[in-house]
Amino acid sequence: MSTNWGRFLIMLLCFQLGLSLSGQSPHGAALKLDCAACHSPTSWEIPAEHWTNVNKGKPQVSPITGIVLADDKDKFSHDDTGFSLTGRHETVNCRDCHETLVFAAAEVDCISCHTDIHQMTVGNDCARCHTSDNWLVDDVQGIHFDNGFPLNGVHANISCVDCHTSEMTLRFDRLGNDCINCHQVNFINTSMPNHAESGFPMDCVQCHDVFTPDWHTDQISNHDFFPLTQGHDIADCNRCHTGGNFANTPNECVACHQADFAATTAPNHTSAGISNDCVVCHTTAPDWMPAQFPGHDAEHFPIYSGSHNGLWAACTDCHTNPADFTAFRCTNCHTNPQTDNSHQGIGGYTYEDNACLACHPTGDALGNFDHNQTAFPLNGAHQNANCIDCHANGYAGTPTACAACHIADYNNTNNPSHTSAQFPTSCEDCHTETAWTPATFDHDNMYFPIYSGKHRNEWNQCSECHTTAGNYALFSCIDCHEHNNANSLANEHQDVSGYQFLSTACFACHPNGR
Repeated sequence: MSTNWGRFLIMLLCFQLGLSLSGQSPHGAALKLDCAACHSPTSWEIPAEHWTNVNKGKPQVSPITGIVLADDKDKFSHDDTGFSLTGRHETVNCRDCHETLVFAAAEVDCISCHTDIHQMTVGNDCARCHTSDNWLVDDVQGIHFDNGFPLNGVHANISCVDCHTSEMTLRFDRLGNDCINCHQVNFINTSMPNHAESGFPMDCVQCHDVFTPDWHTDQISNHDFFPLTQGHDIADCNRCHTGGNFANTPNECVACHQADFAATTAPNHTSAGISNDCVVCHTTAPDWMPAQFPGHDAEHFPIYSGSHNGLWAACTDCHTNPADFTAFRCTNCHTNPQTDNSHQGIGGYTYEDNACLACHPTGDALGNFDHNQTAFPLNGAHQNANCIDCHANGYAGTPTACAACHIADYNNTNNPSHTSAQFPTSCEDCHTETAWTPATFDHDNMYFPIYSGKHRNEWNQCSECHTTAGNYALFSCIDCHEHNNANSLANEHQDVSGYQFLSTACFACHPNGR
């Protein structure tokens, strides 16, 4: 045994004797290591290289053979405590952290050894920002990113104290991640436009971005509520927001473009009754072109589809009257004699624009219009009528009631006078589509048998019984054949009580003419 080991054993025996006498280790009862795990026979002092040699991850190398030696499991390593000695902690004096020899009493939080100079404004986990190498903060960007506020654009180059203002520069009180938390004064003081009066939202990123200095922008970054595309892609906000007022600016096209609407002459939008909802025909392309009215196909006539697609260049090709776009021309293109020749043998054909549309509502040459498929089949005299006779005002919505076309016939008839007799205007009650005469009237069931019974064929004109012109409520029974002799009738009614030589008395006793 060497002299040094002999001395060490003597010291260890004395130390253990002291422990037995004192009843406890100076390191506390929790430390169960053999003293030799840290101390050497040379001295109780633990040399600094001891920690270097035993730290895991730093294996020893034999100075003679160069072979990496296995870890000495008998040696104490600070890594086993859950607090590895890295960076500045590798060279710090143990007593700086372990003020007593009871090592278990030392805390592992940074705050237990290091004064919180930030005054709890960033929490007590120093490792969020610092490393054990030094107190410098190398990843400010990452720290802000983790907090939900990445330092982008102009925020990347400003000093911390520009945002984190307090009585001392090392306090970093939480500000919140909304722009307005720092820029409330900018919002209030802005006058072009006045953000407060205009009711602007305090969410600055709706209009500004962090990559543009001094708040200026050539294009509002988020105008999605009214996309600024093509002709609206302008830098001067005042062109739409006049007078510096940005509150409640209307988003209907006509609010800004009423003058354009009124001044347009090809076609004249006002006289043509064109809708002032500009998006029906226009996009936001500059100069309003190209314009298209897709509803024309479904609402009026196919011009973007079917046989007329590509056969016109301007609205005035068909609408030759710029003041009235309800009028149209087919005969500009469909000229004679070709059109007449192609319609030979077609009943009711008329070389007229409205007639063209009536028979060819889709512009298809083969799609001839069949009137018999409508609610008004053409029978009798109607088969030979010209279309224009009934459709003088166009074809859409033409009424089917007889009086719509024949009210003049009704008014001019005097045998009997339909108006004074207050006949109904439902012509079909008495007339047929073949001809106005002979006319039938259900006089038998409604009033008195004249088409049946004893009076059948005993009259020719209504006026034979209705002798008072203009009043068909009055009638006469005593102006006909044998009834016009008062004495003769009186003799025939001698045994009739209450008999009178009056037409009303005749009808009262003989309602059926018998």
